[in-house]
Amino acid sequence: MYRLLRVSLSRLSQGSLLLLLLAAPLQAADSPTQDHPIQMTPMSGGDGSVEQFDHNAYSLPLGNMSMTKRLDFSVGNSFFRNPWVAAPASTEARDGLGPLLNTNSCQGCHLKDGRGHPPSGDENPIALFLRLSLPASQADPETLEQRGALPVPNYGLQLQTAAISGAKPEATLVIEYRPREVSYADGSSVTLQEPLYSIAEPAYGVLPESLQTSPRLAPPMIGLGLLEAIPEADLIAAADPGDADNDGISGRYNQVWDVRSGTTVMGRFGWKAGEPSIEQQGLHAFAGDMGLTSSLVPHTDCMESQGCDAFPNGGTPEVSDDVADFVTFYASSLAVPMRRDMDDPAVKQGAESFNALGCASCHTPRHRTATDAPRPALAGQEIWPYSDLLLHDMGEALADHRSEFQADGREWRTPPLWGIGLAQTVNPRAGFLHDGRARTLEEAILWHGGEAESATQGYRALPADQRAELIRFLESL
Repeated sequence: MYRLLRVSLSRLSQGSLLLLLLAAPLQAADSPTQDHPIQMTPMSGGDGSVEQFDHNAYSLPLGNMSMTKRLDFSVGNSFFRNPWVAAPASTEARDGLGPLLNTNSCQGCHLKDGRGHPPSGDENPIALFLRLSLPASQADPETLEQRGALPVPNYGLQLQTAAISGAKPEATLVIEYRPREVSYADGSSVTLQEPLYSIAEPAYGVLPESLQTSPRLAPPMIGLGLLEAIPEADLIAAADPGDADNDGISGRYNQVWDVRSGTTVMGRFGWKAGEPSIEQQGLHAFAGDMGLTSSLVPHTDCMESQGCDAFPNGGTPEVSDDVADFVTFYASSLAVPMRRDMDDPAVKQGAESFNALGCASCHTPRHRTATDAPRPALAGQEIWPYSDLLLHDMGEALADHRSEFQADGREWRTPPLWGIGLAQTVNPRAGFLHDGRARTLEEAILWHGGEAESATQGYRALPADQRAELIRFLESL
């Protein structure tokens, strides 16, 4: 069955290419559209998908995980959820916090294992922080190869806005917003909020004029183990750095330092795909966000000049190998909620529009995990994350102008969309995009530029009912 998108010629006068895109027939629901499939199963996370749609929707273990492994999941959850404390303390398994930090627990940023939110009013930012660096042109090749960016003297690679008793936070993060109006072809409009970031009251010396910053919001934790199990060869095959097919999409993979192997490998986690594994991403977060050392990451982001060594530590390392393993297991075992409302006609039409507009060119709907994945619950799964895990130029409006390994200042990794319809059920204040500036899914779409510009313009040209259908589709994921 075919259906033409209901868009009048007058609404498409902005460009003939857009007209051709939106006037093209959409394939039947059981066939690919624009070479991408329509999801026909509610099992977004494969056999491990869970039927949980309330505030705990992101916090369940993989549904196909053995009962013996669920104890490990629970232990990891306790270290992920509960706060760490300053040393010395009677809570020896959780001491050593700080002295500089952003939060005192993993759950402090990833509320209920979901995405964070920007601060409001005079709140101290917790789930949103700034990456820091100096221009890559000032760095030696080894630093760029192994750290991805050049640390800032006296401040490191991350702004810590909190500290334990007796220590000073590095500075205060100030966020202001200015309105940004976006109009639709039908004459209606939406007011976006454009964030402006600044640093006040630096406590460890003057910040350099060449300082580079990048805001980062805590992302959701679901399905990470499945993403790690996607064969690297599949992601490489999907990359098109030179846009050889001339479709305007030139995804490429980041190449980052793997601490455990001591080599450069593909990155697939983090907003710029700057981390190669769940383990390394998590232990870097322990070091940067909470000031906790581990065997893999034995140094925190505190610079020698900041005097952190004068404070008691929680042992060497502060996060034991056993705790690190439990937390890594937990982070790799969080299940993806099933899809909902798939028989709703609006959801079906929204799925067709998603593909026809070209959204699926980066938000690749379907993958299959490796049959030889190290854990049976993750192996050989058909999954629907809606991401290619590649870097894409997202345009000037979203650019941070700060490189990270091979990612430049306009590039971001395509974030998975599975479970996104439950984001504000899990955390009512959750924001979208890398810094949470988008308060709604509609706003998130409208911020897309660069390689996504044609898709965004196509969305803006749609009549209101078709825009609503696309949002309904996203809400069903």
